[in-house]
Amino acid sequence: MINFDNAATTFPKPRTVRMAMDRALLEYGGNAGRGGHQLTTKTSDQVFAAREEAAAFFGGKPENTIFCLNCTHALNLAIQGILEPNDHVIISSLEHNAVLRPVAAMVREQGIRCSIAPISDNDEETIAAFQERIRPDTKAIICTLASNVTGQILPYREIAALCRENGICMIADGAQACGTLPVQLPDGMNILCTAGHKGLYGASGTGLLLTDTKFPIKPLLYGGTGSLSAKLEMPDFLPDRLECGTLNIAGILSLRAGIAFVREKGVNRIFHHETACCEKLLSMLKTMPQITVYRKPNVQYAPIISFNADGFPAETLAEALDQKGFCLRAGLHCAPLAHRSIGTIDGGTVRFAPSVFNTLPEVTALGNAIRMITTS
Repeated sequence: MINFDNAATTFPKPRTVRMAMDRALLEYGGNAGRGGHQLTTKTSDQVFAAREEAAAFFGGKPENTIFCLNCTHALNLAIQGILEPNDHVIISSLEHNAVLRPVAAMVREQGIRCSIAPISDNDEETIAAFQERIRPDTKAIICTLASNVTGQILPYREIAALCRENGICMIADGAQACGTLPVQLPDGMNILCTAGHKGLYGASGTGLLLTDTKFPIKPLLYGGTGSLSAKLEMPDFLPDRLECGTLNIAGILSLRAGIAFVREKGVNRIFHHETACCEKLLSMLKTMPQITVYRKPNVQYAPIISFNADGFPAETLAEALDQKGFCLRAGLHCAPLAHRSIGTIDGGTVRFAPSVFNTLPEVTALGNAIRMITTS
């Protein structure tokens, strides 16, 4: 099987990531932060080294780098930890359900007010859309850095500047950008949430939240931290305030190895390689009149392509490609807002998302398979 569904989770993983998980299970079996014996101390040191690696990669501080289960967990920490009843929040029209559903729940249950800023193919219009929706009670802007459906890159640095000018918290969903785009916390976002298992090549069950601490985050979960155990309240310092219970040691050490892999390869090199794969497929799809590609001219895209074929529901086409050995995801991709924006809410699209491990011959083989299936 050739995996072109790397926007869901990258596969295969680098050898160093697999080795890091093996070593974690063989050598680092302590419960980090719990106890002072040698096994725990060795494990805690490894977790802190992973925290330092992640913080350095994104321009943050280790103590303000929180390990999460995935990007959805990180976003829920940020959204539910920042917003309070009757606050106003602005989200983009391309948001994933990891943003839309917690915001919608807070609208229903806590009286949060939400505005949706339409994303244009013109960055100035997009920024203006956010600007026009800012109100005196606006607490946060939450937006993806790159759409998981079309790959469109939002002008997130400019949106961050808009937040700073208005004293608004910016919460960024970096799931489809981190590891592929040169994302840094000092780009202006206050809270950066991302997946560990996508462009950072860590294991499933890993994610990150980095904060500049300008907007304190209330805990979402309560429990043991190994610190201040005699108190009923969660600690008031990070990372303990937002991390409770036993950490995913093997996953965290795999994430450290994944970030090191991306750093060694170079984010720009990875972006150019994956973009070359996209350009190769686009060049083939353009010769097929039965194919609709959901991209616009003069728009910047992360290496993701959504497309449909006349007469073939997205799920049917993806199933036919699966039978020929190609893994692509079809449907709404957990992002109904984005599909409403591009007019595909009824059936979704087929999504192509390469990784650093895919090759141009593999892309050519996929293009030939699409042609064969859709013209037979």
